[in-house]
Amino acid sequence: RRPPRSTLMRSSAASDVYKRQVRGVMLECFGTCVGALGSRCKPYLPQVCGNIKWRLNNKSASVRQQAADLIAKVATVVHACGEEQLLGHLGIVLYEYLGEEFPDVLGSILGALRAIVNVIGMSRMTPPIKDLLPRLTPILRNRHEKVQENAVDLVGRIADRGPEFVSAREWMRICFELLEMLKAPKKGIRRAAVNTFGYIAKAIGPQDVLATLLNNLKVQERQMRVCTTVAIAIVAESCAPFTVLPALLNEYRVPELNVQNGVLKALSFMFEYIGEMAKDYVHAVTTLMEDALIDRDAVHRQTAATALKHLALGVHGLSCEDAMQHLFNALWPNIFETSPHVINAVLDAVEAYRKVLGPAFLMAYVAQGLFHPARRVRSVYWRIYNTLYIGDQDALVAHHPRLDAEPTSRYNRCELDIFI
Repeated sequence: RRPPRSTLMRSSAASDVYKRQVRGVMLECFGTCVGALGSRCKPYLPQVCGNIKWRLNNKSASVRQQAADLIAKVATVVHACGEEQLLGHLGIVLYEYLGEEFPDVLGSILGALRAIVNVIGMSRMTPPIKDLLPRLTPILRNRHEKVQENAVDLVGRIADRGPEFVSAREWMRICFELLEMLKAPKKGIRRAAVNTFGYIAKAIGPQDVLATLLNNLKVQERQMRVCTTVAIAIVAESCAPFTVLPALLNEYRVPELNVQNGVLKALSFMFEYIGEMAKDYVHAVTTLMEDALIDRDAVHRQTAATALKHLALGVHGLSCEDAMQHLFNALWPNIFETSPHVINAVLDAVEAYRKVLGPAFLMAYVAQGLFHPARRVRSVYWRIYNTLYIGDQDALVAHHPRLDAEPTSRYNRCELDIFI
């Protein structure tokens, strides 16, 4: 027989309140009970929330952490029961505990605040967003992974849904703090940080955010530069590429290897994200791509080949063949590269050209080197031909060279000479 829900709630609450060492399984159990009961647990919410507030003031850090985690678990149900006032009160209580000294507890408090913001909305949130966000800015400097992840998630949520509640000056302050997040060892933190850059750029305009990011391309740390290029590409996707492209083209003129590589990588990510929107910008980047594809530095050519691959796949079938053919002529000499990373990038770009210009176009280039006297040359051409054959075997039939008949064999394909 199913136990009455009053018994279920009382037993769960008792185990939650009176046991000193509440394990994660008990927390899951209580959250699952509340979720399963849904709106039926409304009569018990004042008691549950009272217990949570009491535990938030406990001298044990683990008890405070579990109380904050429990708020994150029950926030959706509390909102579904129409207890917005209760949620708002919990939000104010959590706001007062943002000075928590234990990082694990602080991370849980930020997670609970994020759960409340998610369900209650930006306009009805207490404390108001304009007061909450400035308190989060110094917390972004905390180096603890859990604090970083929850803080940047909360800031990103506010930037996405309620940017108008905060001044542009405060958003720029947050941008400078987010730059340090790009060094984080955890990928989830870096991803959340670059997404937040996109939300902020959408809110206050890309110019100031972009200037901050471009300046960050000069640092020595590779991971930071790569994350910066992803952030630039996300800003381009959020605010349209024409707001970012002129600054990128101008930055490429800086005679510094890291900066130029960063610009090329940013273009690569940008073309990957914007897809067919790239057709409007092909001719704008043609000279830059041409310069990069014939540069002496192998990394330059590798990054340019990757960018060209994404560009080619984006403009497939959109009448950009003239510029793409011109860029292919700069790409083709790189097929003899020996570095594995460079040759893989170049062959990927050649493969993309199979879609954008067609196998017949590539066959005209490949046929010239299939029977070259040097084995080193032949092997590269046969590698490309084999890939071409696997991808478009049927389309190649009409484009093989014409060969004269021999006494023992005939090579004409008469059916291809029929006109109607």
